[in-house]
Amino acid sequence: MKFIQYLLGLVCTFSLIIILLITSVEAVTYWTPGFFEKEYAKYHVTETVDMEMDDLLEVTREMMSYLRGGRDNLNIMTTVAGQQREFFNQREIDHMFDVRNLFLAALTIRKVCLALAVLSLAALFALRAKVRRILPRAVCGGTVLFFVVLAALTAIISTDFTKYFIVFHHILFTNSLWILDPATDLLINIVPEEFFVDTAMRIAIVFGTSILVMFLAGLICILKQRKYPAK
Repeated sequence: MKFIQYLLGLVCTFSLIIILLITSVEAVTYWTPGFFEKEYAKYHVTETVDMEMDDLLEVTREMMSYLRGGRDNLNIMTTVAGQQREFFNQREIDHMFDVRNLFLAALTIRKVCLALAVLSLAALFALRAKVRRILPRAVCGGTVLFFVVLAALTAIISTDFTKYFIVFHHILFTNSLWILDPATDLLINIVPEEFFVDTAMRIAIVFGTSILVMFLAGLICILKQRKYPAK
């Protein structure tokens, strides 16, 4: 019975970890004021694509709205090199359709994980488990295990970001639409590899901090229980 209870605690913990991961991605890409503008300025994107910053940011806002399901298409008119044109060509639109499906799938996964976390907690209470004892230990054990795996992956990826960036795309996409040409596709120019490196670092910081807070909360509960054991 105790094994089942701790297993439920781990299910709750890993569900929360996945929720925090997806929310961290969302926080960096959607909730960070000025993030894209700073990145565009840092890598001189406006000069590369020959656009005004305001026009580029408007395209970005519409693109991000599309990824979250806020608009139905990527037919976005803007000014490039002084000429009115569609920002995205057909290849980019087809690729971003795949990216959109990933974003929407991630939001669905977050909802599923939230349901799993709630159900596992409900099951613990239904089994009359000592939730105050089991959950903090599951949280600490689960987050430590996850940190070890995350640290190992980070160390591996940092040895050759480009290589694993390509591997990442091969895992997520079943076609070659993600291989864009800077000469014809503006998308690759506004989000160069360096942009993805910066984004990954920001997500890692936000996610790592949230996991650390989660671990410390569990640890504090354990220490309090040891200091003031239940009678």
